[in-house]
Amino acid sequence: MFVSLPSRRKPSPRWATPLLFAALWLAFLWSLGRPDEARHALWLAWGALGRGLGGGVAWLAALQDGSVSRLFTALFLHADWAHLLGNLVFLLIFGLPAERTMGAWRFLLLFLLGGAVANLAAVMAIGNPDQVVIGASGAVSAVIGAYLALFPSARLGVVLPLGLFLEFVRAPAFLLIGIWAALQVLFAYIGPAFGAVAWAAHVAGFLFGVVFALAVRAGIARRLRRQRGY
Repeated sequence: MFVSLPSRRKPSPRWATPLLFAALWLAFLWSLGRPDEARHALWLAWGALGRGLGGGVAWLAALQDGSVSRLFTALFLHADWAHLLGNLVFLLIFGLPAERTMGAWRFLLLFLLGGAVANLAAVMAIGNPDQVVIGASGAVSAVIGAYLALFPSARLGVVLPLGLFLEFVRAPAFLLIGIWAALQVLFAYIGPAFGAVAWAAHVAGFLFGVVFALAVRAGIARRLRRQRGY
């Protein structure tokens, strides 16, 4: 007589999202304690710049001198509290469930690579070699894209103002995220006149997240089977 026993294997802890949350927070607090001129110099030194990324030879030089690393370091710089807190909230909402499914290392790769690709798209779209791009919004957009690819039938809660009251409703994730993605495309088309936001980074990061999640889904399936003891 065979008896089916549940797996005793516990799911691996989610450490990538808390680690990124803490890194973003600490980096901002560290920069906040510097004078304004020093903070601006920090953005110029470590933010993503279009200068030096215009061709094959320039790319080789950027790889050799390490300046291409700015596409990654820019993710941990934020202009103000609103810039930071918006990214942190969305990182927690979409990052924790995505990491639980993908695993910490895949999620960390998604965040860093997605953010770098998003920053590259932003500096190319802006076209100004002296304008700096900072912030983790491109990486967070990649997380949102991956979440949509992993949980297309999920439902998200949203608070809507109905007259004098606020009503909490649940709506399909594909609808809410689809509206958000469409707005990013619209704002990217309108351009910098609609605010000093790198909208192109949001679009590129989102698309990267969708493609990344679909590309690694076989590995995710194997990971989930191992967790369940199959």
